[in-house]
Amino acid sequence: MPITPQPSKEWTDGFLFVGNQLALDFLNTRPILPEGPTELLPDAEALVRWLIASGVLASLKGKSFARKWSNTPKAAAFLRKLLAFRERLRSVVLRLEAGSPVSDAFISEVNSLLEQHPSVLALRRHGEKLDRDAAFEPDEPDDVWAPIAMAVAELLSDIASPRMRKCEGCILHYYDTSKKGSRRWCSMNICGNKVKVAAYQQRNRAGD
Repeated sequence: MPITPQPSKEWTDGFLFVGNQLALDFLNTRPILPEGPTELLPDAEALVRWLIASGVLASLKGKSFARKWSNTPKAAAFLRKLLAFRERLRSVVLRLEAGSPVSDAFISEVNSLLEQHPSVLALRRHGEKLDRDAAFEPDEPDDVWAPIAMAVAELLSDIASPRMRKCEGCILHYYDTSKKGSRRWCSMNICGNKVKVAAYQQRNRAGD
């Protein structure tokens, strides 16, 4: 089922955030819209916008990186590698959702990225609470591997695979954080209502 973009809490600056986890939100940057499969990260500028929208990168810093990286061969080469990694991650997530384990090859790839691009942590004050957050200060496009690799590592190590699901109405993936673990759709606004309306119409046709 295609996803129709609309003003809602699920969309931020043209990006979907329904995954409840950064790696899954990264995976969801290639949804199926009414016009077909759509790449939401076509260039370095879009990538920087996604990093800002996801909260990984501060807005003011992001604008300077967007200007610095825009239309550079290095950024274009990095983006090709990043999107290829996203599709390998998609295969891994689909396997996990089907009950299969993560391959040793993919674990080695993530470990290599973590080693080459380690995340730096810092304590940050949020009101009266101290949180441990990644201190993300990229200089080159390849530095973006740090938060991506960390998010993937957290996805594979911290989330039970039965709680990792593909929406019943589209291709988006999410981490089900509901108490009963009964979430079926990426979002009630995006797919839930559409599926319910379609089922209702089908029941009415069957009753005619």
